[in-house]
Amino acid sequence: MKPVTRLFLIGAPLIVAVAVVFGGGDDSGVLADHPPSYPGQSGAPNPLASGDTDDKEELAQRIDKMPPGLAAPGKKEIAAELVASAENSTLDWRSQYGVIEDIGDGNGYTAGIIGFCSGTNDMLQLVESYTKDHPDNPLARYLPALRAVDGTDSHEGLDPGFRDAWAQAAESAAFRTAQDRTRDTLYFEPAVRLAKMDGLGTLGQFIYYDAMVLHGPGLDAEGFYGIRHAAMKKAKTAAEGGDEKTYLHAFLDGGRSVMKAKLITEQRDSSRIDTAQRVFLRDGNMDLDPPLAWRMYGEPFRIAAR
Repeated sequence: MKPVTRLFLIGAPLIVAVAVVFGGGDDSGVLADHPPSYPGQSGAPNPLASGDTDDKEELAQRIDKMPPGLAAPGKKEIAAELVASAENSTLDWRSQYGVIEDIGDGNGYTAGIIGFCSGTNDMLQLVESYTKDHPDNPLARYLPALRAVDGTDSHEGLDPGFRDAWAQAAESAAFRTAQDRTRDTLYFEPAVRLAKMDGLGTLGQFIYYDAMVLHGPGLDAEGFYGIRHAAMKKAKTAAEGGDEKTYLHAFLDGGRSVMKAKLITEQRDSSRIDTAQRVFLRDGNMDLDPPLAWRMYGEPFRIAAR
């Protein structure tokens, strides 16, 4: 359920927040609108290729001193449940490690707790990373095929055994941990840190994270950074002195437009915005405090007060 612009390599999730400090939301600040370039990502500027190391360290310290927000254990659990309701129509996200199918969205196999895709590079990164520590795992033999099909919807070299191998691997606690780690490194940590630097509270941090998962960290108009760039043209972030709710509505408007323009399957509707995130925002639940009630694809979900 994700676009094919997935080119990040695992590492340095903190770096992405540099953009907010060294640029604004206008066209003059290229670093504000683009993520960093890691090895293997073509065409993206690298804000850390030059610059003052002290500034970068100061930035890291500023972020670390901020309240945990969505990174607090209880809030992170809520985030996982909300994403699972959108990706797999369940709150039991831990039951999804071994799930794998081709949902016909052009991204090949979709699998695991956030829908790692064989066609969008994140599944490849996950399996490569896991294989470094566990070379005899059931998925290791499929690495050449995963590299070959990356960026496509092809199953060549994966069928007929890859789905069984994924399910077998998911029985291992080490592979489940690897999924958690890859999710955090590629999506959760960069999204939360950047949201904090944009002055967003817990709900805004979740909105960024969900958009990062759904759209991928792409530079174009259909990726996370493109959506953020468009929103910053329409409304100032809280960090820029703007109203947080107004900015988040603009961000959700942009994400919804991308979703509506790219509908592929019936499940790829805009429920996660219209009847979930927008509901929390209109209710003023900026801390994403339970109880939470929302609908996903018409199905009701609820997280009780804790």
